[in-house]
Amino acid sequence: MPGSDSNKTLPVIEKALTREQIKRYSQASGDFNPVHLDEEFAAGSSFGRLVAHGMLTLAFLSEMLAAAFGTSWLETGHLKARFKRPAYPGDVLRTWGKITSEEAAQGLVVVNCSVALLDAKNNEEVIAGAATVRLPREWEKR
Repeated sequence: MPGSDSNKTLPVIEKALTREQIKRYSQASGDFNPVHLDEEFAAGSSFGRLVAHGMLTLAFLSEMLAAAFGTSWLETGHLKARFKRPAYPGDVLRTWGKITSEEAAQGLVVVNCSVALLDAKNNEEVIAGAATVRLPREWEKR
């Protein structure tokens, strides 16, 4: 479970998940599965109500990593994640991330992180994972 280590934590991003966001994500992604959009259908699903697209929630983690590492994240980042539970409209989601190691490799610094997306109300993990990014050597001098 995420803890805190102030020197190595990543920026926190907190967002309230709305039905409108989910609708817009459906339009942008082309994923119109009724479990995301149709309340009656979703009520009869295993979720029991509308759920957000997993990739929409995963994008919150990528936003945190881009805030921490800039274009290096976009160019060299790798994210491995596990969805632990669905996210629902009305949830307030908060990112969490911590640098777990830094190692020099081929003129770069490889930074490994532990990351999570949490339900801010109860600190329950929605997504847990690990991220790796390759950064310029100057990163070590920060």
